[in-house]
Amino acid sequence: MKPYYEDDLVTLYHGDFRDYLDLLAEAKPAAIITDPPYGETSLDWDVWPTGWLAEAAKITDNLWCFGSFRMFHERAAEFAQWKLAQDTVWEKHNGSGFHNDRFKRVHEFAVQWYRGEWGALHNEPPKTADAVRKTVRRKERPTHMGAIAGTNYESTDGGDRIMRSVIKLRSMHGKAINETEKPVQLVGQYITCSVPRGDLVVDLFAGSASTGVAARQLGRRALLFEKRESQCATAARRLERETAQAFDFEAIA
Repeated sequence: MKPYYEDDLVTLYHGDFRDYLDLLAEAKPAAIITDPPYGETSLDWDVWPTGWLAEAAKITDNLWCFGSFRMFHERAAEFAQWKLAQDTVWEKHNGSGFHNDRFKRVHEFAVQWYRGEWGALHNEPPKTADAVRKTVRRKERPTHMGAIAGTNYESTDGGDRIMRSVIKLRSMHGKAINETEKPVQLVGQYITCSVPRGDLVVDLFAGSASTGVAARQLGRRALLFEKRESQCATAARRLERETAQAFDFEAIA
């Protein structure tokens, strides 16, 4: 089980992660953050890996999974063993257009799933800093919230605020090394949320290794798995090349 690529923080293996379950069980990652094939096209690489969610449940109780609404809907039975925590939307500057009689899709979902007790998981929602002074005001509770004891509540404007669930970032079109490559800044938000500094994140379908690049820049460790050797070679070159780069993860509003 020699790694295809390895440095102080990131390790990449060539092969199906299910062949490395003993290694993964011993590693005890804080979370899985991954982008599986959605199984929506006839392309040879776009084949849904049946059964992977059951194996993932043996590795960790915290899973961030990219996907489309169609993917999550059609695979609902497989996701049923997990509990839904939250869903976020990545809004791209462009998108796919498989049909000319429907809206052009310019978004993807990243959904967090968990097992066990929510309070047992590391959870640190990314925050953004508003460029205005923090103000706390007392307001009456809106009527649509119903009759709730104590009609006043605090409203806070300015200061740090939790990042919105819709994240706007340009896609990797024109510079991607993988068919479905995700921006490092985007993956970094989910790492920040679910993986403590110094802890381990796992990507079961590593593709371009964006998870590894983001983890290293955020001071986390990453364990990556990729079935296609050609993609492993490209990802390894990227990991070697981007060791010194850094992104401003707090710049996303």
